[in-house]
Amino acid sequence: MAENTDRLGTDRIGKLLFEFSMPAIMGMLVNSLYNTVDRIYIGQGVNPLGIAGISVAMPLMMVASALAMLFGTGANSIFSIRLGEGRKDEVEKIMGHAFILLLITSAIFAIVSLIFLDKITVHILGASTAILPYAKNYLRIILCGVIFNTMGTGLNYFIRSDGHPRTSMFTQLIGAVINIILDPIFIFVFKWGIAGAAWATIIAQFISFAWVMLYFNSKSTQLRFRIGKMKPEKELTFKISALGFAPFSRQIAMSFILGIMNHSLYFYGGDIAVTAMGIAYSVLQMFSMPLQGLTQGSQPIIGYNYGAKLYSRVRKTYMWTVLSGFIFTVFVYAFLQLFPQILIGIFTREKGELLDIGIKCLRINMFMLPVVGFQMISSNYFQAIGKPMQSILMGLSRQVFGYIPLLLLLPRIWGLNGVFYAMPTSDFLSAILVLVLIVFDQKRISRLIKAEKTHN
Repeated sequence: MAENTDRLGTDRIGKLLFEFSMPAIMGMLVNSLYNTVDRIYIGQGVNPLGIAGISVAMPLMMVASALAMLFGTGANSIFSIRLGEGRKDEVEKIMGHAFILLLITSAIFAIVSLIFLDKITVHILGASTAILPYAKNYLRIILCGVIFNTMGTGLNYFIRSDGHPRTSMFTQLIGAVINIILDPIFIFVFKWGIAGAAWATIIAQFISFAWVMLYFNSKSTQLRFRIGKMKPEKELTFKISALGFAPFSRQIAMSFILGIMNHSLYFYGGDIAVTAMGIAYSVLQMFSMPLQGLTQGSQPIIGYNYGAKLYSRVRKTYMWTVLSGFIFTVFVYAFLQLFPQILIGIFTREKGELLDIGIKCLRINMFMLPVVGFQMISSNYFQAIGKPMQSILMGLSRQVFGYIPLLLLLPRIWGLNGVFYAMPTSDFLSAILVLVLIVFDQKRISRLIKAEKTHN
């Protein structure tokens, strides 16, 4: 373990970022395939309204992902910093805390959601009469396996920070491949419809979780989940939650936003608008996941070097990450603006109004994509150096303080177009705040680098 992690403070930054980010990018892309593949097969083999059903179910599913981020990324931030400080005796306690917190919270979430599923689906998620059967059938099965998804995702962060990014990627890859194989079997051969897509997903998630647990019982690492180190401690639980709260709050806010958006889409455009946004969101998710993978790959490098007081390497890692993210988002932006119909056609054979609305939605929502990349990378940077308040402020400024008011206001003026324009407008406004926070922090880092050079 020491050999794999100590090189974070010595190897070339570009090499490390590539080595840690590429598996993370592949892993995040693979992770996005769970819902994307479901939607493709449902759109092609069941009914386009099934895509709307998954879109309506998405806000609830995102809560489970938020729990994985809360305790997985929060604990991982401390984990990386402690390794950089040389305090390796504490890392198993951090892992044990993450394990028990993920287990308890995901179990409670699943039980409560299943008990109140009817009320949640109709009154909170806003499923119409036509969409409701698809959303309920899908969620009823998905919630039964939510523990495996939450724990597998949350604990997988430790594999990457333990110096095995490729193993972390493979953990996600094996689940996605199984999901891709099972989906057509359950949907087209067994004729299980949308329920088949849900069963394929939770089986794949269980196998991914099992693979994570096998890693921590293998010769690849000295780390173990030990029952004696899972006893919750108030102070450590608070630190983990504080550091993980930024991505958690963003995910919860996005869940809330999707709920509002689905209501607005149905009110101003009907079921066809909900379906079109479901397709567009799948495409958006596919292309935002590499950005998340890039930020996740940079996190252990930034955290380790910050803990080791190697501040020049911290800055260099951040700058490399921002540049890489900008180049990626510019290429994606150009492709989506030029060829949106190709991607939308993957999900449905239907033309006409559904295709037209989907193209418009995709083009408008991706308009500020390069700015979004800068925001995500900067938010992750603050989380990696143990400053969660700035990270939280960035996420809330974009989603809660910006997107939600705009989502409530603009449709009243421009109808369905107002729903589409709310996101890029919010992205632009919040980017200004992100830039200010980064400028101030980089001035602080400059002083630390100067002190670092003086000391050396």
